[in-house]
Amino acid sequence: MIPISSVLESREQHFLQTKELLESRQFTLGGNWEYDGGSFDRSLDESHKVWLRIPFEVVAGHIDSGEADNEATIKMGTPYVLKHLYREGNDPEASVRVVGALFDQFQAPTDPDAHIEPKWIDQAKAALDEVERLFPH
Repeated sequence: MIPISSVLESREQHFLQTKELLESRQFTLGGNWEYDGGSFDRSLDESHKVWLRIPFEVVAGHIDSGEADNEATIKMGTPYVLKHLYREGNDPEASVRVVGALFDQFQAPTDPDAHIEPKWIDQAKAALDEVERLFPH
């Protein structure tokens, strides 16, 4: 994980407006969000292993991604680049579920904090510069 300094750090924003602006630049609300915080994530590579992440915490209200009248206010954290390496192919430790005999295909990264090449850091900074221009100073 490599932090990137940004003018967005500690900035308080309306959640839905921020979400809309960031989605216009290929960010998604990270799947690990909670009512009191989360992150906006943008994949930097085609295999979805290198990410630019902008974390946030809720300072007023609570977020609900499906609620159109959401009035939550969020405080942006320090953006960072991260790289997750996964096993290619089937996970040999996949567990069989009792009901339905389905395989759990979600695997933990083999290296959740892999080395990040300079080109990804440069690409993340360029994407972050583009995002910063969306927010008035």
